[in-house]
Formats: sequence, C-alpha cells, structure tokens
Amino acid sequence: MNYKDFNDYELLDHIYSCDEDANEIMIYKYRPLTVNLAKKLIKYCNGGIDLNDLIQEGLVGLNEAINTFREDKETNFGTYAKLCIQRRMYSVVKSTRTYKNKILNESISLEDEDDTNIDRFLIDNSNNPSDMLEENAYQEEILKKLDEQLTDMEKQVFELKKNNFNYKEIADILEKEPKVIDNTIQRIKIKLKKIMKEI
Repeated sequence: MNYKDFNDYELLDHIYSCDEDANEIMIYKYRPLTVNLAKKLIKYCNGGIDLNDLIQEGLVGLNEAINTFREDKETNFGTYAKLCIQRRMYSVVKSTRTYKNKILNESISLEDEDDTNIDRFLIDNSNNPSDMLEENAYQEEILKKLDEQLTDMEKQVFELKKNNFNYKEIADILEKEPKVIDNTIQRIKIKLKKIMKEI
C-alpha cells in the first residue's frame, strides 16, 4: 500500500475497519509534517524533552485526530490532523517551560471599562465546587464558540499563545512576521470579546 494511492478519507475508512496497514500509511503520510514542527519547537523545550519524544507526542496527536475526526464538521481531515498534532506538541513544550498556565497573557488582556474581564474567564478564585463547575462550563462554551469562529491561522496563533509562547517565538514557529502575529492576535481578541459579551 502506498499513501499516494489513497486520500485521507479512504485511509480513515480502512483504519475504522481495523486495517493496521492503513494506520501505518496515515502515520507515514503525516510524519514529515510532525517532524518539521518538532524541529521548530524543540529549541523552546529547555532540554525537557528530546526531538524523538516530541515527534512521538505529535504522532499521539495524529492518533487523537484519527479517533475524533467527524466528517460532518466543516473542516477537512488534513487541517484537523495538523491542529491536533500542533495542540499535543504545544502542550508538551509548555510543560517543559516555566511559565504559568494561562490562555492569553497580558499582551492580549481583555480588561476594559465595560467589565468584560478576561480574568474571570481564565482564573477561578473560588473554593466552591458548584461555582467552579459553572466557571468551567462557561470557559468551555467560550472556547467552543471561539474555535468555530477562528481561521486556521488564528487557531495556530491561539494555541501557541495559550501555551505561553511570545510574539517572537510564534512568528518564528509559524514563519511569519511579528506584525502578522500581532494583527492575528488583535483579531482573536476582538472575536473573544464579542463572544464573552454574547454569553
């Protein structure tokens, strides 16, 4: 079997029919993407993980994409797989860094005069389990709505930003100018503010 003989959806059908060869072909097909991303990210790991382990984490992300992809969504498998691979790897890189866990840091704070405050979205200072559950549901709803509205580029930037990469690092990883990243973050900020006002 050669991956060039099959599109992603044919491979998925074979995989869902428990065809191990199809699964290996899918991994082979997406391995170069995973390796390239790992090579870009490894320098941000502060020695906490080696390249091969980071690649393996990316392939775990691919496996998650295979298992959770739904054709009724308005995205193709390639885009979805790339996002799952990136999310998994960004999360691993984040765990090797020393920054605090935040979705967006001070560079895109949404605090403003109408009390649409990002802090209540990001931080739960309550010890009340009921309040914590409500806050988690609120955050999940916002993230779901935001994910539906973001472009592919915005999703990549958002994932990196919430994993505490700075503008320069994001620009380097995505091979974009810092100004492009800044503009993208401003668009995310506008969309997030709008969603928070609507909920």
